[in-house]
Amino acid sequence: MSNDIRIKKGLDIKLKGTAKKEVFDLPRTAIYGIKPTDFHGVTPKLTVKVGNKVQAGDILFYSKMNEKVKFASPVSGEILAITRGAKRKILDIQIKADPKDVYKDFEKKDPSDLNTADIKEFLSEAGCFPYFIQRPYDVIVNPDDSPKAIFISSFSTVPLAIDEVFAMQGMEEDFQIGIDAISKLTEGKVHLSVDGNKNSFFNNIKNVEIHKVFGKHPAGNVGVQINKIDPINQGEKIWTISPQDVAIIGRLFSTGHYNTTRIVAFAGSEVEEPRYIKTKQGVKIDHLYDKCITSAVHEMRIINGDVLSGKWVRKNNFLSFYNTLISVIPEGEHYTFFGWMPFTQNKLKSISRTFFSWLTPNKEYDLDTNINGEPRAMVMTDEMEKVFPMDIYPMQLLKATLISDIEKMEELGIYEVAPEDFALIDFVSSSKIEAQEIIREGLDLMIKEVG
Repeated sequence: MSNDIRIKKGLDIKLKGTAKKEVFDLPRTAIYGIKPTDFHGVTPKLTVKVGNKVQAGDILFYSKMNEKVKFASPVSGEILAITRGAKRKILDIQIKADPKDVYKDFEKKDPSDLNTADIKEFLSEAGCFPYFIQRPYDVIVNPDDSPKAIFISSFSTVPLAIDEVFAMQGMEEDFQIGIDAISKLTEGKVHLSVDGNKNSFFNNIKNVEIHKVFGKHPAGNVGVQINKIDPINQGEKIWTISPQDVAIIGRLFSTGHYNTTRIVAFAGSEVEEPRYIKTKQGVKIDHLYDKCITSAVHEMRIINGDVLSGKWVRKNNFLSFYNTLISVIPEGEHYTFFGWMPFTQNKLKSISRTFFSWLTPNKEYDLDTNINGEPRAMVMTDEMEKVFPMDIYPMQLLKATLISDIEKMEELGIYEVAPEDFALIDFVSSSKIEAQEIIREGLDLMIKEVG
């Protein structure tokens, strides 16, 4: 039996270049990398040096704040380079991969035979706790905590989103084993949200409470689902994890190997052959790029993640730890004469009915990165509220965060949100504010002042 959730506020942004549902098995690349900068708030302590040989699953570094939070090598090979930035900050650890992975043997384990402490120790030793993200604060969890619930969203509603049902074909058993393991990490429930318009293997998963979710983006955001199912109160903690990461954990239990094989969507209007790619965590983006883009008509922007909350990267960067999507869209360094007028260009310009986008709800757009305006004052227009389905006043929370009013931030729901929940506000807001950056800074302030 499932519980239905209907999201009425939001906006679906349909872009050209959705990945075709066929999987390309990417040949093994020479270099893989893991970036400590993917893990917000983590100061890494290295356990390897350049020239060291590592197996897949060997620990590369751990968090100085908590030694139980460890980060493992996605492949076997030799540590090729440790890139540092300003103040010797570690930017990435590069691994020259072996022709075939040699896995560290953690031994097979049956989750039903283990208690909570055993499972936590097993996950820590294999470097799997970074897959769990804590609400509040949107940071890696503390393994010593006991969350009141664990949430998994089995679908995404972001532009060019990966179809998790298709991507996880063949991982169904691994996913169930992973669920059996993580269900022992909480005394509460494991909540699995599924796309209410589809019937898939997710609907038949055991040891979870299933919720059918209907509606526009951000219906697939786990933060929205938490808000509707089991809101966070002060002092409470909820853990979240993505479906493919659950499968990695299940694979660890069933094989004893830390196998980071994942399906990634390479999509966008600038991709000549948008498709799904089977690869390893930490693959170099230029290898994906060369296999999918054969000609470049425009200046392009490569985004590690989705177009609303991903990061702009160069081709020689690595696939981020949490990402299953690479988006490529045109750059927008141009000025459109009379761009505010209806019908002047083939663009989704506004959520209002002024520009007549509502007449073609299924139309796909070729949007670029142009923000179509300059920063300006925030005024009451209700545009933020139209795309923000959580029971929170978004503009008031942003203003309280800008002035660092901690009491107001608490009252207005800062504990329930993450930057990605404000991604649509970045898109629709006529003030051109960077709402996600504001919320991230606010969450960091709360970590520092409240803990």
